[in-house]
Amino acid sequence: MSVLELTRASRWYGNVVAVNDVSMRVGPGVTGLLGPNGAGKSTLIAMMAGFLAPSSGTVTLDGTAVWRHTDAYRLMGLVPEPELSFGYLTGRQFVRANAELQKLPEPGAAADRALGVVEMVDTADRRISTYSKGMRQRVKLASALVHDPGVLLLDEPFNGVDPRQRLHLMDLLHRMGEEGRTVLFSSHILEEVEQVARHIEVVVSGRHAASGDFGAIRRLMTDRPDRYVIACSDERQLAALLIREPSVHGVALRPRGGLDVEVADLGVFAHRLPHLARDSGIRLLEVVPTDESLESVFSYLVQS
Repeated sequence: MSVLELTRASRWYGNVVAVNDVSMRVGPGVTGLLGPNGAGKSTLIAMMAGFLAPSSGTVTLDGTAVWRHTDAYRLMGLVPEPELSFGYLTGRQFVRANAELQKLPEPGAAADRALGVVEMVDTADRRISTYSKGMRQRVKLASALVHDPGVLLLDEPFNGVDPRQRLHLMDLLHRMGEEGRTVLFSSHILEEVEQVARHIEVVVSGRHAASGDFGAIRRLMTDRPDRYVIACSDERQLAALLIREPSVHGVALRPRGGLDVEVADLGVFAHRLPHLARDSGIRLLEVVPTDESLESVFSYLVQS
């Protein structure tokens, strides 16, 4: 059973900091690496896989630095996010090539087993250039599994995968985690992580934002204040009414018109707002949420 550990790991490119002082431990089981696009997830995975050296700090596998530790490649399988550039190969040739690179005694048999695991045997002799996005994802996974690694790193593995393939892949990750393998997969979609991993690591703008049980972190996300911009016929009167509401956390007049409203209980607020406006003769012109994006949720976690 293997353990990946990052200790104050950073990676920068000139003046651009991609990963900033991240410490985390990834052990046996399935771990979700969650964060918005551009958060640094791919850079973290590349460092864990030994393809990028940390600019500072350390990345280790079972206590040994991964960078320039070539034996680590026999213990790890990587499913990168970038598209395959080997479209001229068949799926079988591609998976077998990795088996040969791993110096497996029976590369053909190993390739067939891996293709069977991802349900790609029937299409294995087609060129990769003819594959759909989901099929290319699965053949990458077969290549990563061909040497039966104890550590599996997957960068956005569900991109382009159809619902049936997604369920199969989720079940496969569950089974590998239950076998005692160390499995880490990245995603920017909350629901994907929720269905696969109980333990998650959250990154935002290259920083480590949260770590632990998915349920506890999800509650933090759900409990954050909701923010709205409201335009109406009498902003000052509505602001005075809203500030007395228990469901409202704060109200501010915007310099160019409108109200910024921070809501503590969305359900109560959504029920009360139209009644308050109607009873006071105020006409609501616009009610717009300003922080529905996943990025804003993660940013709230960083600030909490």
